[in-house]
Amino acid sequence: MRAHTTRPALEIAVTSVAGARVALDHGADRLELCTGLELGGLTPSAALVEAVAAVGLPVQVLVRCRPGDFVYAPEEIALMAAEVRSVIASGASGVVVGALGTDGGLDTNAVSRLAAAAHDTGRPVEVTLHRAIDQSADPVAAAALLPALGLTRVLTSGGAPTAVQGLARLAAMVEAAPGVEVMAGGGVHPADIPRLTAAGVAAVHLSAKRRAAPRPRAAWIPLGAAGSSADQDTHFVTDPAVVAESRRLLESGTTTQTPA
Repeated sequence: MRAHTTRPALEIAVTSVAGARVALDHGADRLELCTGLELGGLTPSAALVEAVAAVGLPVQVLVRCRPGDFVYAPEEIALMAAEVRSVIASGASGVVVGALGTDGGLDTNAVSRLAAAAHDTGRPVEVTLHRAIDQSADPVAAAALLPALGLTRVLTSGGAPTAVQGLARLAAMVEAAPGVEVMAGGGVHPADIPRLTAAGVAAVHLSAKRRAAPRPRAAWIPLGAAGSSADQDTHFVTDPAVVAESRRLLESGTTTQTPA
């Protein structure tokens, strides 16, 4: 291994224009934009993509047509390919996609089709494989397929419940996917950043979220199956203190490790 002094990038997951501004003001390098963060993230509207792109940071847009597993029917893949084209036309600098086969392996045909939809727009764009890889049967083996698929990066916890629990596998994924940026994400707290960067990741991804204060009202009436408590009477917002502390920790330790 050899050391270099390239600082890993800080990516913040946001769901709003306000969150994008907080991320910009407190040191994020880029954004991942989605809706339904509490569901693991879903494709945002074209109007939201346009508004967030106008804030000024590069925007990687999650394209995921539904919650649940990552095994998709052909019509779902076709829909997501259309969504890829739509969000790029709306100003996204890249897309975040993924799909698995019923055997637990990476669905390379689906991922290739989504990546092609991005690259065929005629603009230089980035393509990230999302955390579907952490649900795969062998995340390291899946990572080894990525260079041939032309992907820019992979967002992963190393197949563990949190990225800091997946440190060994994250380092193995860095080795397995030369030329692909391995970005650590999944339950990341600022205090985890030094250990993650020591594993050689190229970027760190946080939602940096906190629950917004509920607005005063007489009562909360449940809405739908999920609306079973007053906790539903609010939403998540981007916490400026978490973004700023993450930036500080990245700046304070810029040395990472790469293969010799």
